[in-house]
Amino acid sequence: MRKILLGVFITLFVLLVIKYCEDKRQEDITLKEHSALIEKEIKNVGKLVVTEGRFSEIYNYKNSKEILGDYFTSEKTALVVVNADVTVAYDLSKLEFKIDEKHKTLTILRIPEEEVKIYPDIEYYDVQFGFFNPFEAKDYNDIKSIINKTLQEKIEASEIKSNAKNRLVSELSKLYILTNSLGWTLQYDNTPIIKGDELKNLKL
Repeated sequence: MRKILLGVFITLFVLLVIKYCEDKRQEDITLKEHSALIEKEIKNVGKLVVTEGRFSEIYNYKNSKEILGDYFTSEKTALVVVNADVTVAYDLSKLEFKIDEKHKTLTILRIPEEEVKIYPDIEYYDVQFGFFNPFEAKDYNDIKSIINKTLQEKIEASEIKSNAKNRLVSELSKLYILTNSLGWTLQYDNTPIIKGDELKNLKL
């Protein structure tokens, strides 16, 4: 009788060990599958998030040059028309992150800064100048510098950057939805993101 009970006990023990090992293996496989899925989704959002804008401006350029002191002044003028395409982008391929399988946490370590690019189309009209004050390369460079500075100010005053951030939040929301559905936690700057709306308050 004792031998039968001992045999039953040993059999149950072996079965429990096998089941534990199988469950453990299944858990490891699931964790690895989740990690692979998260990494794949990060690659999917790892693209340029672009917002485009178009700005138009008209400038009156004027330059005066004194000849022989105050006795004679030579002027040059031009009407400058600018149409500029502007893009604001986040290169999410540069997104830095850490996956913690043990604690089921995806931590965003760094979000790259936005990249602002300006593509101005400059046209010159009614260009006038004197013999002693001709248009030179320096004039065109000065005009481009003024235009670039003005466009930068217009970009800062517009909503193009905030629109780009909204696009960024939309991309990062995909990571939140995925991690949340898998029972993982998404966090940024050592702060867990409990609700998707919290992504809008990210300090970049």
